[in-house]
Amino acid sequence: MAGPPLLLDGVPFDAGAVGITAWQHEAHVASTMDVAHQRASEGAPSGLLVLADVQSAGRGRSGKAWLSRAGDGVWFTLLERGVAPEALQVLSLRVGLALAEGLTALTDGGLWLKWPNDVLLGSSDTGRPVPAELRKLAGVLVEARWRESLVEWVAIGIGVNLRVPHALPSGVRPGALRAGVTRAQVLGALVPRLREATRRAGTLAPDELEAWHARDAMAGHRCVSPEAGVVQGIDATGALRVAQGAATRHFRSGSLELAEMP
Repeated sequence: MAGPPLLLDGVPFDAGAVGITAWQHEAHVASTMDVAHQRASEGAPSGLLVLADVQSAGRGRSGKAWLSRAGDGVWFTLLERGVAPEALQVLSLRVGLALAEGLTALTDGGLWLKWPNDVLLGSSDTGRPVPAELRKLAGVLVEARWRESLVEWVAIGIGVNLRVPHALPSGVRPGALRAGVTRAQVLGALVPRLREATRRAGTLAPDELEAWHARDAMAGHRCVSPEAGVVQGIDATGALRVAQGAATRHFRSGSLELAEMP
């Protein structure tokens, strides 16, 4: 006998129809990532989705906090198993592409990417944007757990702003989805794309590089981090390419900060 339908914001939600195999919805957690890791250690399957109304200790890359207040956004972690080790190094980039493609229909502007894990909202989807006018719409955090030389599971943490947050950390310029977009719409647009991204093997394929470059908001601009130079996009391994005079260096970690940006 089928159980009662899942309710999300008071409306029935067919999680299975969008590729969710198991579901945990919490009113308040420290971090959906922590819950997903715990569930994975207990044997939870690929396709588990942990959603929270509020996170008190949501996190981004390098230990940065992600503000996760009730009603401000969609805060969730997707658990996947069987991710190829050689694909792990580019997974955050694949996820970023999946977010940009999935959220395009839910915004009133163009969506752009900033290496390695930010989705940015611009005022238009035509023409390359001015970085100072971009607003952060979504962020990605990928954490893996290994067993010897194999990836046992991967937790993919996602935060998407439904509306501009009430309180902002210093230096963050936020954007939001179109008014009236629901969490169910966001999950329906993203989960199938995210699951497909985790199934791709190897480094970035030519079509993925082309798609990234088409949305790269930082290419051609001077940067001060990870080192001073001019941003030249990314390579197939997901490394950031920075021109320094006649040489080009490749960076696989760190944060990208432009010289023009405050």
